[in-house]
Amino acid sequence: MASTPTRKKSSSQQPRQIRIFMDGAFDVMHYGHMNAFRLGRSLGTYLIVGVNSDESIKQCKGPPLMNDEERMTMVKGCKFVDEVVPNCPYIMTTEYLDYIFQTYDVDYVVHGDDPCIVDGKDVYASAKRLGRYRSIPRTEGVSTTEIVGRMLLMTKHHHMRHRQRSRGNSMGSLSGLSISGGGGGGGGGVVGGGVLDDGNSSDDSDNEIHNENEEDDLSVFTAAQYNDGERLVIGNQSKFLTTSMMLRLFSAGVKPPREGMKVVYVDGAWDMFHCGHVRFLEVAAKRGDYLIVGIHGDSLVNKRRGSNLPLMNLHERVLSVLGCKYVNDVLIDAPLAITHEMIASLRISEVVHGTESDDIGAVDERYRYPREVGILTVIKSPIDFKLVNILSRIQKKQAELQSKIERKKKAEREWFNSKYDQNGGGKNGSK
Repeated sequence: MASTPTRKKSSSQQPRQIRIFMDGAFDVMHYGHMNAFRLGRSLGTYLIVGVNSDESIKQCKGPPLMNDEERMTMVKGCKFVDEVVPNCPYIMTTEYLDYIFQTYDVDYVVHGDDPCIVDGKDVYASAKRLGRYRSIPRTEGVSTTEIVGRMLLMTKHHHMRHRQRSRGNSMGSLSGLSISGGGGGGGGGVVGGGVLDDGNSSDDSDNEIHNENEEDDLSVFTAAQYNDGERLVIGNQSKFLTTSMMLRLFSAGVKPPREGMKVVYVDGAWDMFHCGHVRFLEVAAKRGDYLIVGIHGDSLVNKRRGSNLPLMNLHERVLSVLGCKYVNDVLIDAPLAITHEMIASLRISEVVHGTESDDIGAVDERYRYPREVGILTVIKSPIDFKLVNILSRIQKKQAELQSKIERKKKAEREWFNSKYDQNGGGKNGSK
């Protein structure tokens, strides 16, 4: 049930609270949504986010991939969000907006600068008439459509192959992909103990390309068309431009641990940052005063999991974890093995691992030292949700999603070209 908050009375020393309202489905929520929340909150001092109900989304555009509880968990876990309103309608009627203004004492409704038209009408027309509407720039280079598209391109192959051996089966989709919860084997890409199998069970280990150190030196998202004569890189390069400014903005509020604080450390890939991650980090944070999250690099994740993983590159995964309210700091490109020197440098008091993981084996050699010195704790994961759950849902809806993605991509291209006048005749565009 939605609560009915009251605005705190401001004193002469305390500035008046400016309350912002945003709404959306936030299906397969990502760092682009988090950045929208950050931008929205920057227009005021308190951000209220309405999450569309499963039923209203289903009526307007088909069932979402993630259910109400999963989407609510993600929004509640974002550090830029102060309050969440469940069961919002997908279409914001004048009556509902009036209810939001009155019940939650909202000053402004905020939405992205892309148009929101339903049945030929501007959804936020009434708020605009009242002068209580503000827009924020869209986070370019990332969208749910683009991210789901990456998952539709999942194959069992690693991202680098000999060109002559990659024809015909190196670029695939989820059709014919078997996602199971069984043990590993057969050389398939492993996700949470499941094997992604493209129907060819033969061993293809001789097709892999490694450097002298047996490690790939290119990101999973190096451009799909890159070809140096010997290697063909598959998988799409992220179009999101990660700047130091963006990392700094997402690092808002990050401070070093004070003397005497209990520092808890947890590491992983955190790929496709999801509700299972958020719920686990919430539990881990309660074990101490300061939570540091280690995020493994692209090459390490791909070496351990194979296929086109990670689906998100290191910068994208760093932003996703930094946007979580339970995290105090992150260790970027964290080492696999947790050593004495690392524990001493970061002043780690406890290393935590969950019972649910996207890796094979919950506790392995990387935790040898913390286990030896008695600071490793394995805690029960609050929910059994992993990357494989998202992939299996997408597999079941592949044909529908593929068609939907093509329509969305066309609309997004048109919006981008219109914004930057890149339709072939504009001052900033060229054919």
